[in-house]
Amino acid sequence: MLRSILLFCFTFVLCAADPAPLAIGSIAPDFSLPGVDGKVHNLSEFRSSEVLAVVFTCNHCPTAQLYEMRINRLAEQYRAKGVAFVAIAPNDPEAVRLDELGYSDVNDGLDDMKIRAKFRNYQMPYLYDGESQKVSRAYGAQATPHVFLFDSNRKLQYQGRVDDNQRENLVKVHDARDAIEALLAGKPVAMANRPVFGCSVKWKDKISGRVAERARLEKEPVNVELVSEAGLKTLRKNPTGKVLLVNFWATWCGPCLTEFPDLQETFRMYRNRDFDFVTVAANMPDEQEGVMRVLKRYHASTRNLLFDSTDIYKMQQAFDPQWEAGVPFTMLIAPGGRVLYQKQGLVDILEMRRIVLANLPDSDYRGHRDYWAASLSPK
Repeated sequence: MLRSILLFCFTFVLCAADPAPLAIGSIAPDFSLPGVDGKVHNLSEFRSSEVLAVVFTCNHCPTAQLYEMRINRLAEQYRAKGVAFVAIAPNDPEAVRLDELGYSDVNDGLDDMKIRAKFRNYQMPYLYDGESQKVSRAYGAQATPHVFLFDSNRKLQYQGRVDDNQRENLVKVHDARDAIEALLAGKPVAMANRPVFGCSVKWKDKISGRVAERARLEKEPVNVELVSEAGLKTLRKNPTGKVLLVNFWATWCGPCLTEFPDLQETFRMYRNRDFDFVTVAANMPDEQEGVMRVLKRYHASTRNLLFDSTDIYKMQQAFDPQWEAGVPFTMLIAPGGRVLYQKQGLVDILEMRRIVLANLPDSDYRGHRDYWAASLSPK
């Protein structure tokens, strides 16, 4: 009996975490979800559309990012033909670990969705289901992106991938487009079920992973070391082989402490890639105890430096002769010393993250650096 109960519980957990995709011929599950436009959107508002495309996608997933503009173009191209697109974000942002944000500027919450939709000029409603995830479960979203196409009677006629390759130049089969064309022509969809590939949906049972990550981060050692003029000159040349972020701050600087948590979070997002972050306290050497208190408050397990001299101006000049003001002062440096971004005063964290992403090597996921570089290019 106990074995049967345990087996039932185990099966229930699996089913709860991994719902099956909606079966072909099923009626579209209803939804009423908040969108990035500040409105609540319902299934009924698309009733006049000949075809309805429901696409489950998200901000943080690099695969979903490479598909963003393809989905956007489909929404634009087929709007006049009576096809409505609606994008739904299924993830609970509290279930996304920081090390899963290594290819993104933002997380998957509704406010972050507003940032991404505006940045990429989304041509469809973008709705948030991370609060309850009931809609995502009802549809059986498997990964991001995942497309569901419904006919005029709102019966499912296709579910699966957008096309057969995340690299657009390698695409040979345009599954979603072909399915839309078939539905508009009143023909059956040849391949109604296709596999999906991308990031798994971050169901609420994955929140424990984020909690465990936070606990690990808080246990990482925090240290500070004195740095000389020579050390600062070397730092400026960036011999690390990585994209290097350097932030000068001080314990008495209010703006420095305001941006410090965002900078630390940025390090935790990208540190598994070719990225590093060094903080430099522009305090006097005998203020090391106070510097350590602040660093420990923010669990700053970065490499942390402190001026070894009381001649602050000399230390400034050692790092950058053009730096003539105070702190905070931040510089993003490519390997070899080329400046990618610098800011006297508070950084624009989103702008800076996007520049980081546009310059990180993408040998582990080709096309991602181009995605960010293109998005930052003047239109």
